[in-house]
Amino acid sequence: MPKRSFARADTESARAEPPTPESSAPEPPAPEPSAPEPSAPEPSAPEPSAPEPSAPEPSAPEPSAPEPPTAELPTPEPPAAPVTPSPRPVVEVPAVTASQLTEYTIVRRRSDKPGAGWRRAVHVASGGLVNPGIGPAEQRRQELALRVRRPLPGPRQIAVASMKGGVGKTTVTAMLGLMLAEHRGDRVVALDANPDAGTLAERLTGRTDSTVRDLLDSLGGVGALSDIARFTTLSGRLQVLASEQDPARSETFDRADYERVCAVLSRFYNIVVTDSGTGMVHSAMDGTLALASGLVVVGSHTVDGASRAGKTLDWLVAHGQQELVERAVVVLSADRTSPEIDGERVVAHFRERCRAVVVVPRDPHLATGGRIELDKVSQATSDAFLELAALVADDFGGSPPVRRQ
Repeated sequence: MPKRSFARADTESARAEPPTPESSAPEPPAPEPSAPEPSAPEPSAPEPSAPEPSAPEPSAPEPSAPEPPTAELPTPEPPAAPVTPSPRPVVEVPAVTASQLTEYTIVRRRSDKPGAGWRRAVHVASGGLVNPGIGPAEQRRQELALRVRRPLPGPRQIAVASMKGGVGKTTVTAMLGLMLAEHRGDRVVALDANPDAGTLAERLTGRTDSTVRDLLDSLGGVGALSDIARFTTLSGRLQVLASEQDPARSETFDRADYERVCAVLSRFYNIVVTDSGTGMVHSAMDGTLALASGLVVVGSHTVDGASRAGKTLDWLVAHGQQELVERAVVVLSADRTSPEIDGERVVAHFRERCRAVVVVPRDPHLATGGRIELDKVSQATSDAFLELAALVADDFGGSPPVRRQ
């Protein structure tokens, strides 16, 4: 029995010994946990940084780099689009005429000589050595004169109208014609279309030898400007065509006659300024408004003068002349006025209805009703009519010439 148990122990030791080598064999697998050391490639933890180069992988869209070639050099076609020389036909170019080549516009003026006031006195006293230049008033006149010289694309007919007589309509026609003719280089004619023996020619030239009726009787023989000059008189640079002075013959001056005269005048004159009658329903007045490209309505700083000017505008609107009224210029004469009249309210009323309003101060020379001489007209009155001429010219279109400094 004890032998058996001893023997069992031997065998057990012998048996146990082999397992020890077996257990040593598994020891190599123990290094296998070191095999996770291949996790030492866990420097692959930087591999997340490798995905960062993968950010350049959007460079994989670099195949789209070929796409820029596919952006097809038709992109030069947009340069072809700049073939917009089509806008070269600018409408303003034909408006340029030789009338702009004057001493006033092409001669450089470093310092203009003052024409009035203390500036002129200093210039004269110094013998021309000291030139303070022109003042604001003279600068304003020069600017207005440039506007009057605005290029004219074609013949223009300006109607001067009023429902009421005695407000200075003929005076306004005469002064407007003189200012346009004096400051422009083209031909201007003042036509007296008053069927009631108008006084325009008497105010400007004092002569009524030939009249519009004489011209009508000789229209068949008019082929040149010299043929018309036989029937007009000259006031400065303004041509004047008088109305018929015989009431029996003047009454026959109707719309057809007016249109025939204007058709001839427009062939040889750039601007026709018409002094119309007071009868708004007269046939000649109908023709005047039908051909007018500009309108001047005359009133005064009195109750009757202002209301009649307003009634004139009302009548024109009622007869389909709304556009002409909106472009019209209203002239208010201060020959007759009173401190009881609210002049500012009168001016504000017409400014709401028309393009502009000009107030002409009272002038002793014009108030006589005699022949007009520009050198006797006061400076303030002359400036007012120069402004009127500039406003009328503003409606011609185009830009005024630019003066060289």
